[in-house]
Amino acid sequence: MIEAVGDGVDPARIGTRVWLWNAAWQRAIGTAAELVALPAHQAVDLVDGVSFEDAACFGIPAMTAWYALFAQGPIDGKTVLVTGGAGTVGRYACQMAKLGGARVITTVSSAEKGVHSTTQDWINYREGNVTAAVMDLTDGAGVDLIVDVDFAANQSLAVDVLKPSGTIAAYASASEMVPALQFYPLMFRDVTLRMLIVYQIDLQTHQQGAAQLATWLEAGALSHAAVVMDGLDRMAAAHDLVASGDKLGTVVVTL
Repeated sequence: MIEAVGDGVDPARIGTRVWLWNAAWQRAIGTAAELVALPAHQAVDLVDGVSFEDAACFGIPAMTAWYALFAQGPIDGKTVLVTGGAGTVGRYACQMAKLGGARVITTVSSAEKGVHSTTQDWINYREGNVTAAVMDLTDGAGVDLIVDVDFAANQSLAVDVLKPSGTIAAYASASEMVPALQFYPLMFRDVTLRMLIVYQIDLQTHQQGAAQLATWLEAGALSHAAVVMDGLDRMAAAHDLVASGDKLGTVVVTL
């Protein structure tokens, strides 16, 4: 909630419920504080009925998912593979892809995470051949777009299942941060590789994404998975929980 405004900002914004983005990007501090000062455009009006805990998930996970899916245009009628559909970005990507008119397939590491992903067509990558499963689900056609949580780990999968002229939208590559690129296998499929980060979205594009997010929120079309921890004194424990991977959802620390 906005507590005060600076010069040139409409004082009527005081008391407005908002969600924030890029609060920590290239700044000494972020939102792990009671108060934070930001440019006015980085405080986005929050739809009534949406909790602050859920809104804390929007700035990075939700906007990353939207940017990965829609930055190159509509996806209606396309088939999207979301790797890691139970993750903080992946779960939003699964929902948003469906809302955008796409068919969604996702990979997860357990049945519990398959349910958590909100997607009917999920594949447990620990128990079977993901390539075969994707091609079976698509009747051999493959997918148009991959929203990828780990480019290095999934590059060979992309070569196998991506349609010609398809796109990989990769927002991480934690298993290998400097992976060897399978240039010719990807080139001969005319693949577009997008390496994206939410912090670099230009203002106009971000506003488009925020407006679309607001529309979905007003319609109650998105579900959220905030893992709430009470008290800033639990910040270290929150970071430990994120690092452990032993959670389903986005860790949010409240005051």
